[in-house]
Amino acid sequence: EARLVESGGGLVQAGGSLRLSCVASGFAFEDYAIGWFRQAPGKEREGVSCIGSRGDLTEYMDSIKGRVTVSRDNSRNTVNLEIDSLKPEDTAVYYCAARGVCPSVGGDWPRNLGYWGQGTQVTVSS
Repeated sequence: EARLVESGGGLVQAGGSLRLSCVASGFAFEDYAIGWFRQAPGKEREGVSCIGSRGDLTEYMDSIKGRVTVSRDNSRNTVNLEIDSLKPEDTAVYYCAARGVCPSVGGDWPRNLGYWGQGTQVTVSS
């Protein structure tokens, strides 16, 4: 079955960096765009970034643009998300998800669309 597993979260101090990974199995990874999302307690889920199936298209949430880089290695069924200059407001559970294409900027990606991982916790202390 299709599966996405996130890793790399943890407790870090503000100003630090973190690299999250999403490893996929059970489906044609190279045919899917991969999105990263985050959700903090009491807040709505946010779309952080998306990368096209070939890795040529990348999109970033405005509030984190400049501090985040998404990349993928289709030979390893892996997508990475690096977040720099971490802030306490980056604290959230981070999820990766797979769908056919990245939505347009501001477009919807509902939770019931595509495949989703279980998330990895990122906690940024001040």
